[in-house]
Amino acid sequence: MRDIDAISGDVVDVALRLHRDLGPGLLESVYEAVLAVRLGQMGYAVVRQQPVDIEFEGVRIGGAFKMDLLVDGRLIVEVKSVERLLPVHAKQLLTYLRLTKRPVGLLINFGGETLKEGVRRLVNNHRPSAPSAPLREK
Repeated sequence: MRDIDAISGDVVDVALRLHRDLGPGLLESVYEAVLAVRLGQMGYAVVRQQPVDIEFEGVRIGGAFKMDLLVDGRLIVEVKSVERLLPVHAKQLLTYLRLTKRPVGLLINFGGETLKEGVRRLVNNHRPSAPSAPLREK
């Protein structure tokens, strides 16, 4: 099983090349499709528009929402093509992470002039792959 941080890094690398080569302004579905194909070529299992059921007070709602991309069954990628990301976009991805009990998601906005400010990594009770170094007092 690949490390979630390595998966995230590969997704961001592909997204950067995709944005550089195609530029901003295309539909989200175009970026999603190309990203999925390229990640698949790299050996990742990628599912597009994965329906997710939810349950609330004993009522099950089939296909309540769809994840843009699910990479290796672990990483949710939410693709946007808007002028700028809004707080609601991050809330949407955090809700998806919570409801599916997945640790990490990427919010990628292809609509900006550069992709640098359009990538956000969000975590849901994620434990880092490497232990953090203890703080030293000075």
